[in-house]
Amino acid sequence: MTTGKPEKLSAIPTNIISGFLGVGKTSAILSLLEAKPENERWAVLVNEFGEIGIDGGFFEGVHTEQSGVFVREVPGGCMCCASGLSMQIALNQLLARSRPHRLLIEPTGLGHPREVLEVLSAEHYQEVLNIQKNITLVDARKLTDIRYTLHETFNQQIDVADIVVGNKEDLYQEESKQLLIDYVANRRNPMPDIVFAQHGKLAPSLLDGASDVVKAMKQPIPHHSYDDEHHTHENTDSEHHDHHHHKHNQARNINDMPLPQSGFVKIENSGEGFQSMGWRFSPYIVFNRSALHGWLDKLRLDKLKVERLKAIMITNEGIFSYNIVDDAISEKELDDCLESRIEVIINEQVASKAGADDISGMWEQQLVACQLDEN
Repeated sequence: MTTGKPEKLSAIPTNIISGFLGVGKTSAILSLLEAKPENERWAVLVNEFGEIGIDGGFFEGVHTEQSGVFVREVPGGCMCCASGLSMQIALNQLLARSRPHRLLIEPTGLGHPREVLEVLSAEHYQEVLNIQKNITLVDARKLTDIRYTLHETFNQQIDVADIVVGNKEDLYQEESKQLLIDYVANRRNPMPDIVFAQHGKLAPSLLDGASDVVKAMKQPIPHHSYDDEHHTHENTDSEHHDHHHHKHNQARNINDMPLPQSGFVKIENSGEGFQSMGWRFSPYIVFNRSALHGWLDKLRLDKLKVERLKAIMITNEGIFSYNIVDDAISEKELDDCLESRIEVIINEQVASKAGADDISGMWEQQLVACQLDEN
């Protein structure tokens, strides 16, 4: 006689796909989802720096739960710290709903994968999750820019990688590959595997195998003191935890709140040297696709230098996702979405000098002007 209770979740293969802003993490996960065995269920936990959740819509606009893909978002900064509890709640709910054959986790490009690994390796998840290869995507062209090479998060993402992927290989100069190999070699001993990819297209076989980084994190670390030369201690969630902070609007459920009478809401976030500005729009608001293209093109060339833009927009010609990174715009048609959402990330110093409120107010007016006239 059966009790009707579902079997206990155990040893779910789990991979973290990390990388800095705009490196192509979402494209890489979409590529992996395309290769998902038809009879398997895969879960994706996606974390975003901005308060407005958008990446989940990218996945859901291409893959549905009926196709075996389950998605959950944790917006609002690094999910290991500011959203730590939110991460665990979201993960537990995602696992219970999907009961997946594999779990993919995409931390924000400004997140701290070492701390995420510590959370996932904690006692609560040790029997539930089987942490496999951690994959970090790097755009080798950025290795000549000190804004990246001196950024703690950029380097930590490389330091915890089992596999480093030199993404956007088609855009490299001749010396870019060797530059990445040398950079990783100077930081890591032994060297992780390094592969190169275009458009985030990864071989699913990269996911398989135990994580050497997690194994090393669990090893006792010698600690010497005047009192006990042979004392050792093991890693805990509180040790080796970098001090990093995000400023958050208190409206933590901004993505679930009813929209005001104006039909849209704005929320901002800052941390790790960057400022995000995001908007949600009522599903009844339709944007003029041509006007939207014009605004995005101006934004791409703006002297304020947009570091990253992601959007899902309901237009008079269909539903489209948009990306701006490295002064380039990409557009992709989606099957569906709940509402229009947009998130813009700029350098925090630039925002401070220009006046963040002035910038967001100007962009808001310009976005509203792209709406179709209801009459």
